[in-house]
Amino acid sequence: MIAPSVRREWIWALRGFLWLLLAGAYLALERGGNAYLQRLVILFLINLMLVVSLNLFTGFTGVFSLGHIGFMALGAYASAILTLPVNLKAVNLPDLPAPLASIALPFFPALILGGLAAAIVALLIGIPVLRLSGHFVAVATLGFLVITRVVLINAEAFTRGTRTFAGVPPFTTMGWAALWALLNVYVAWRLKHSPLGLRLLAARDDPWGAKSVGVSIGRMRLIAFGISAFFTGIAGGLWAHFLTAFSPNAFYFSKTFEIIVMMIVGGMGSVTGSILGTLLVMVSTEALRNLEPGFAVGSLTVGPLYGLSQIGLAVLLMLLMTFRRQGLLGDRELRLEAIAERLERWLERRKTAIEAPRVRKADP
Repeated sequence: MIAPSVRREWIWALRGFLWLLLAGAYLALERGGNAYLQRLVILFLINLMLVVSLNLFTGFTGVFSLGHIGFMALGAYASAILTLPVNLKAVNLPDLPAPLASIALPFFPALILGGLAAAIVALLIGIPVLRLSGHFVAVATLGFLVITRVVLINAEAFTRGTRTFAGVPPFTTMGWAALWALLNVYVAWRLKHSPLGLRLLAARDDPWGAKSVGVSIGRMRLIAFGISAFFTGIAGGLWAHFLTAFSPNAFYFSKTFEIIVMMIVGGMGSVTGSILGTLLVMVSTEALRNLEPGFAVGSLTVGPLYGLSQIGLAVLLMLLMTFRRQGLLGDRELRLEAIAERLERWLERRKTAIEAPRVRKADP
């Protein structure tokens, strides 16, 4: 058995290797990567924020939310309106109220304000909605998503209605997306292992037992809901400043379904599972999307298969619900300690395999 001090050294070595790997990948993509790959990485980081934020609430509380993409929409529109140049506001948003029409904020404060707007709305609707339980919360949050879309379509002075909101400054870079994604993952991880997170998990697993020891379930859920909505709004702002043009239709059932599948694939309640789920679903859907225009296999030519990526996403969810309902990790986490233990066992087996022939040769 390897000493604990050696195992700690392995853990620190693994951490250093992981950070070096991430830094190397970032520098390679930022300086030498092609535009297509950079685009995929930025979208992955934004989707990761959406999945981790949803998991922060749904996974930690056991209460399903179908309306989180509404917070993404609020963050996107708020940040876009606040950063849009004044001359473009006069053309694209001529009926915008005077205080907003005459300002154009820098990216960072606009992003924060977009996240705060989403968090405030979450707290306001969470006070009555989170008094419910089970599928009633899912239905209520779905109603919030529908209401958000209707408001965005009808608030033409702010959103241009059904028309495309264009001219958003392209502020989102890989650095910004990576910074916010790392912060989101860190906050979710710390929250899960904090006293608040432990109370949330206790209330999820045994609500009556949690109540009996004085846990205020409603207040705990409301705090998690607000934090989750804040980061979802930030993700919406990053997304808006990456695409630079969007409409209310982008924030509806299709995006909701995509993010929920990513969360379920990785495992509800698992932060590292959110990373794996987002990565697996994005790689799968992108591969299928590249096949949608048609492809050739030898002499066989297959015509256009539009919608193949959505079908693949649905099939993946069906297979997962059939064979592994808890997702890849369930509510467990990938830990460096576990990886170090596996390395230790592997090295011990290798050492035994190497020394065994020597022992046999040494026997008279």
